Amino acid sequence: MQEMITIKTFDQAADLEKPRRVLKYVLIFCTSGTITFSVDENEFILIENSVLTITSGQIHYFKNSNNAKGYILEFTYNFFCKDDTDIELIFHNGLFCHFAMNEMIRVDTAPTIINELEEIKKELTETPYQYLISVHSRIELILIEINRTKINRGDEIYKPDALFLHFLETVLKNFDKNLSVTEIAALIGTTESKLNELSKLHTNKTAQNVIFGLIISEAKRLFNYEKLSVKEVAYALGFNDPFYFSNFFKKHTSISPKSYKEKALN
Repeated sequence: MQEMITIKTFDQAADLEKPRRVLKYVLIFCTSGTITFSVDENEFILIENSVLTITSGQIHYFKNSNNAKGYILEFTYNFFCKDDTDIELIFHNGLFCHFAMNEMIRVDTAPTIINELEEIKKELTETPYQYLISVHSRIELILIEINRTKINRGDEIYKPDALFLHFLETVLKNFDKNLSVTEIAALIGTTESKLNELSKLHTNKTAQNVIFGLIISEAKRLFNYEKLSVKEVAYALGFNDPFYFSNFFKKHTSISPKSYKEKALN
């Protein structure tokens, strides 16, 4: 069983030297030097006092480091998201975003964040009374500090809706079942029309097209890093017919999965 929450320093993160994915939310904080980080198909250069957030399921790894020091904080959705307020905070201003919108953010209050990360490390090492509640609160403070930086630099405030995020998480955890919008709505106790309304509000797309976008992103990860065949990717994503999957992929990316796979391997 995976741990609900871990924290380590860059020099303890040998597992990040190769592409990996975890069903956890990952917060990278660079305190000095520079480091290049690959997330899905994009690269980010982290500099002193900058942060990068990685959403559950995204492929990520260090590409190279120039005397970089920092922290890697990882936690599960179930650990952090106790209620709707937590769910909305984790995705506030697009921090942990399911649509490959990762960004490097240089924070205004680095000493505060470093202090909280050190305190989390201490709490997890010493495990005093109610330490998990303390750690949860400290993560909240870190996310608030990052959000304040984004607002201070003039970013528009984006406050997502918890139900929409339940929808995205449910898609993410059930790719192999290829669930319909109606089935997902039933699973999370809402209606198809409500999911369409929220999808339109947050992405200007229908709920079905949001699902299609998430499936395509997942297919690319499976081609790029798992090195699966077209047939294996089709079955992993709940398609019974690999030919139908090939047409679906080409329709949404303008390239056949076979061509995409060859391009990725080169």
